[in-house]
Amino acid sequence: MRILLVKPRSDLRGVRALEKFICLEPLELEIVAGAVPSEDSIQILDLRLHRQPRQAFLEALRTCRPDLIGFTGFSIHVEAVRSLAKLAGEHSPNAIVMVGGIHASMLPHDFITPHIDLIIRGEGSTVLHELLRRLKAGESPGFPPACISTKHPDCSAHADLPIVPYPPLTQISAPRRDLVDRTRYFFAWTAAEKGTRITTLFPNVASVRTSIGCSHRCSFCISPTLTCGKYITVPPEQVVDEIASVPESYIAFTDDEMFLDAQRALQIAELILSRGLRKHYYSWARSDTIIRQPELFRLWKRAGLDTLFVGLESIDNSRLAVYNKDNGTHNNKEAVRILRDLNINIHAAFIVDPDFTEEDFDRLEKEIYSVSPAEIAFTVLTPTPGSALWHQSDKKFLIDPYLYSDCFHTLKTPRLPLRRFYHRYGHLTDLALRNNPLRLNKIRMPIGDFAKAFARGISYIIAHHTLYRDYPPEARR
Repeated sequence: MRILLVKPRSDLRGVRALEKFICLEPLELEIVAGAVPSEDSIQILDLRLHRQPRQAFLEALRTCRPDLIGFTGFSIHVEAVRSLAKLAGEHSPNAIVMVGGIHASMLPHDFITPHIDLIIRGEGSTVLHELLRRLKAGESPGFPPACISTKHPDCSAHADLPIVPYPPLTQISAPRRDLVDRTRYFFAWTAAEKGTRITTLFPNVASVRTSIGCSHRCSFCISPTLTCGKYITVPPEQVVDEIASVPESYIAFTDDEMFLDAQRALQIAELILSRGLRKHYYSWARSDTIIRQPELFRLWKRAGLDTLFVGLESIDNSRLAVYNKDNGTHNNKEAVRILRDLNINIHAAFIVDPDFTEEDFDRLEKEIYSVSPAEIAFTVLTPTPGSALWHQSDKKFLIDPYLYSDCFHTLKTPRLPLRRFYHRYGHLTDLALRNNPLRLNKIRMPIGDFAKAFARGISYIIAHHTLYRDYPPEARR
């Protein structure tokens, strides 16, 4: 069989501006492709890399002549996937069209449309392996709840079924990294010793998944629901084998929280050191994990950990409680201190609540100076489709809750006038970029990279300042 896997593109300004700083390989599709037997042909099309995605998709249909077309995507891609599926029906009418990914897993009803044949829920690689076996054997392709046929008369009932549990990650094939142009994927890497010179700000980066899920239940996060509340891990030896196998020297771990199992994380670091792997790592961790295991992160610093993304979320314990964060500001402050002492770069993430007052913005601006030098990011509190916050919401939104579910757009009316809200939000981004590690630590870099960073930073700030323009006129009060 000829198979085409497609990662759609979002044209939202904030998303496109962010992709100028970080564009990771489509690991989800590479993992799915790993399940395809050698007798079948497989191609990955990453539409983020194309200026004219529609034309690129049509060209891929012409050259690949696929029997099976698979789309992945988040909520922001729902409409794009529907449109591309319609194109597929018009230009490749004999191909089977399927859609998977996070939104399809959480809210499959949204893809019960005439142009989509199958909805894949959960881990796509194991589902695709079984689907291919069925198709070749002449059996029915649908096997709910993992694979829902939209042509089945009971498809709506099948979409109501609970999500299928994730399999052990040891059962999943290695990602087909050879199917993409690896030179196109990069990460703005700001970790460096004070006063030094870096060879590049935008190194090519490999993505590695060592676990999925999380044992916590933050209200804005879909991870616990997606994995049925389980934290599923890859054995340490397998993780380090994968790290050793990729040619890139920079690795971005895609786990929701890599360090929840401290013993496993310890073993991974020890294996990296014992095998002499000299690479640089970016990962995610909760602040309470950091303060419980400072020696673990000391070891990881030796192993090459450069940056930790830490969801500090708020400077108010009351808001952390509302987010069901199960954490406190005292832990956040201590975690920042520990990472600073260990010389691990911090990527601090804060949530901007639509309910913010002018005073709330003022206090968060002051916090930037307290946490810096650090990479600092701000997301607007939105009820991510499928999350607890989504199910608790009254579903009365200012704009399309799927298309604009990018963590930059507020879906609810803010307390401040909309234009003022985004003026303050854009100013946070401006201050954060001015206090980034590169600037405060006086890191030197090639002039070309400096020019790219400066221009892209300006575009990023402008995009945030002007997000109010995406709203209907009556909302721009």
